[in-house]
Amino acid sequence: MTSNISNSATTSSASSNNGGKSTNRLRSTRRRTTLAVGLALALGLGATAQASAGSPRSVSGSPSDNITRIADFYGAYIDAVTDEGGGKLKDELRKHYLTPAFQKELNAWEAKNHADGVLQAQNVPLAWKVTDNGTANYTEAGVTLTWSSDTSTKLVVGMTRDHKIFHLGTKGAAGS
Repeated sequence: MTSNISNSATTSSASSNNGGKSTNRLRSTRRRTTLAVGLALALGLGATAQASAGSPRSVSGSPSDNITRIADFYGAYIDAVTDEGGGKLKDELRKHYLTPAFQKELNAWEAKNHADGVLQAQNVPLAWKVTDNGTANYTEAGVTLTWSSDTSTKLVVGMTRDHKIFHLGTKGAAGS
């Protein structure tokens, strides 16, 4: 008797004389082989799928880059507004990042509109994105605040060369 699977017809005919014991053994071997191959494939694919599920994200920036500073400000500000007890941090961030004149301007806007001047809203966005608009004498950035999957607000933020925000609105500091 041979154990080669390609010779299964010979094995089957030979095993019929043994009361079918060899046929059962061959079927059992095939089942184990199929199960082992299936298990190996499943485990192999599972490991591959898990390893490629997502690569680590990275965020980079530079303290001398105004776009980074504007993004840092919005990230920290939104955290302060969202986090319980973040009111003092929110105020400190405004003092650190905004010019004194612009702080007064925002305070007046907030009193008139009953909303947060930095966010230009009463709510807190789910996400934000900062994009360089490019200007010569100061940095102008577009800030997109996302409120839901289909609602966002676009703001224009101006920052001086000494890293202070002096303008925020729907148009740039030059009115465009």
